[in-house]
Amino acid sequence: MKKIAVSIGDLNGIGLEIALRAHEEVKTLCEPIYCINETMLQWGAALLGLNVPMDFNTVECAEEFFEITPGIVSEKAGKASFDSFVTAVALAKSNNADAIVTLPINKEAWSRADIVYKGHTDALEDMTGSDAIMMLGCDKLFTILFTHHIPLKDVSEHIKTKALTRFLLQTYESLKVKNIGVLGFNPHAGDGGVLGDEEIKITKAIARANDELDKNVFFGPLVPDAAFTPKSLERCAHFVCMYHDQGLIPLKALYFEESINVTLNLPLIRTSVDHGTAFDIAYKDKNPSLKSYINAVKEAVRLSDKMPVLDF
Repeated sequence: MKKIAVSIGDLNGIGLEIALRAHEEVKTLCEPIYCINETMLQWGAALLGLNVPMDFNTVECAEEFFEITPGIVSEKAGKASFDSFVTAVALAKSNNADAIVTLPINKEAWSRADIVYKGHTDALEDMTGSDAIMMLGCDKLFTILFTHHIPLKDVSEHIKTKALTRFLLQTYESLKVKNIGVLGFNPHAGDGGVLGDEEIKITKAIARANDELDKNVFFGPLVPDAAFTPKSLERCAHFVCMYHDQGLIPLKALYFEESINVTLNLPLIRTSVDHGTAFDIAYKDKNPSLKSYINAVKEAVRLSDKMPVLDF
């Protein structure tokens, strides 16, 4: 069975509850290794009123012990979630895990803990020396983000033909799918330059990527507000989006509970749930959905079957 390192996420949120409630199913899919200190595990389980399974295999992290405060943004919880993540990455780098699955963090908590990264994706880029590609979705719809955790006002300056061409080629190399739609940036995909010139650069990038591949894989730029209609989804399931919410709003509206996050173009496999810490229901016995987490584990196992042994 594949060994999957599970980064437990923000302990003030729903990550630990999801890991505990899903364990019986997850252990039939892989050998999970939970990155959490035993004391924090027992404390969190007691707050949840759940028993820790005898075969709940943990590995110690560098995290300091702190008081779990459900639903609260906390510097110490942010530091602990980062330490859990770093431990999971280290297990993968040392080939002691075949892939990592991350449960949700709180980005404000990371900021309060003076962590220099905005989230998992840019941290993975730095830790692996790679240009990570963020893809989110399920088998019905995947959205691939050209830019992700940057302010919306900065997106336009990042849309450059050379950078987008390279991104499209890396995307194809990671996925090897036949058709990938590319969204425009402006309303109506710019209306021929009337509403902006970003689409001129996008069009050139699509042409150059297809020329490099010697086949027409990418098409667009697509009008963003019409890209995800049922008819469009019949043509393909993968769409490159220019910014974070352009891809995540339609995805979460259609497939919120079952979608996952997959980081492409890395020397290791990382999948994640595609939801947040849900502070509003944490430790309130609300039975959070396990679908996204279980799907993330399944995808991590599937991808690890194709991944060579890592050599960092």
